[in-house]
Amino acid sequence: MTRLAAAVLAAVLGGAPPAAAAAPRDDYANPAFTAPLAAGLRAFYTRDFAGARRELNDASAVVPDNTLALAFLDATAAQLGDLDALIATQEDALVQRPHDALVHLRLGFSYLFAAQRGEERGTDAREELETALQLAPGSGAAHTGLGILREDERSTNRAKNEFLAALAVDPDDVLAREYLARIEQVDLRDPQRALTELADLPNLVPDYADAYFHLASTLHALGANQAAIGYATRGLEADVGRVGESGAHGDTLLARIYLDQHRLGDARRVLRVSIAAGADATYAARLLAKLEHGDYGSPAPEPSGSPTSKGPG
Repeated sequence: MTRLAAAVLAAVLGGAPPAAAAAPRDDYANPAFTAPLAAGLRAFYTRDFAGARRELNDASAVVPDNTLALAFLDATAAQLGDLDALIATQEDALVQRPHDALVHLRLGFSYLFAAQRGEERGTDAREELETALQLAPGSGAAHTGLGILREDERSTNRAKNEFLAALAVDPDDVLAREYLARIEQVDLRDPQRALTELADLPNLVPDYADAYFHLASTLHALGANQAAIGYATRGLEADVGRVGESGAHGDTLLARIYLDQHRLGDARRVLRVSIAAGADATYAARLLAKLEHGDYGSPAPEPSGSPTSKGPG
């Protein structure tokens, strides 16, 4: 029986032919997207913001509603000093295409980023993201934006529900997973569940330096300190321009891990690096002062047989 005959027969019998299942979304399996995204992230973390914008625009042209690309486009505009100009361009586009969900989404994300920088844009962000969701009820990205907005407002349960709704649409929404992990670790005090959200992010986006920082923080909370040191170090290596969370807080995270291990020399070393780089310098100076005061005790003994260990008296 041909497909046409089957469809006719189904209609005669009162049924409808089964709809083809939608292909699952998989942004990070598409090289046309991942190649410019990776190049854009590398440029961003080396402070080549003009190059980052070019590459991220290319990535966004392939997957226009990928939340990680949208967030980094806004961050890049802020670094270049023209976030307001980007918002103005998006507002003009909204006048031309008032029923385009993507236009509302992109403007909503830009308003959200401006709100996170202290501007009075939170209400505008909510309006645009809710409108995007009304126009495109299946928009996982709009749920992610609303979740970030709720999390910034410390409305934990509502934020979590938004991130879960986003992940129901796109299980690999990197921002949704990252923010959900933060809620699970910090608010719900469940770092093991947070780890399930974060564990494979480096495989999805190897050049996303902040993912290494969040993984290191979660592993530290779980007591997996050697693994945490490895991820924190990788984050610092990726964020050479110290423009993301790894560059800003990676050294002080390493210092806390080393202090837990009584590796006082290593803690002292990374705290001095942090202070010299002006990265989390106030906190680093406070930790270093406590360390020098003796608040963290004596260094851990060298392993037996090491060159500096002493034999029995």
